[in-house]
Amino acid sequence: MEYLHTMIRVTDIDESIDFFCNKLGLIEVDRYESDQGRFTLIFLAAPGDVGRAEAVRSPLVELTYNWDPEEYTGGRNFGHLAYRVDNIYEICERLMNAGVTINRPPRDGHMAFVRTPDNISIELLQKGDALPPEEPWASMENIGEW
Repeated sequence: MEYLHTMIRVTDIDESIDFFCNKLGLIEVDRYESDQGRFTLIFLAAPGDVGRAEAVRSPLVELTYNWDPEEYTGGRNFGHLAYRVDNIYEICERLMNAGVTINRPPRDGHMAFVRTPDNISIELLQKGDALPPEEPWASMENIGEW
């Protein structure tokens, strides 16, 4: 058995690509559109996984956009996607500067949570040992849910 992808439904392709690619840093590796099925699939990989994702089509995030409007509720009950990052403070700062709310700041130098435009939780985990506590993160409060 091997992990292939996680599919999440999105309501706005441009907003989702902006979040996942421009802000979070994932890379689009494939896109498929079905006129008959009336949907678009966009496959994304973390920068460190691009070569493997292109070769064996995993690990990937699959954004599914259904052309006919639907209301998706309960983004939190999906659970979350998790990514290991080289420097949790740097990515949180980059996301915050791009207008993303840091719902659970990395006070411990190890873990943070943000949410996508469709309210899917994204967990960011520091690669290796936790970084020493650092301001402004150490004293930041949680915002909303994650």
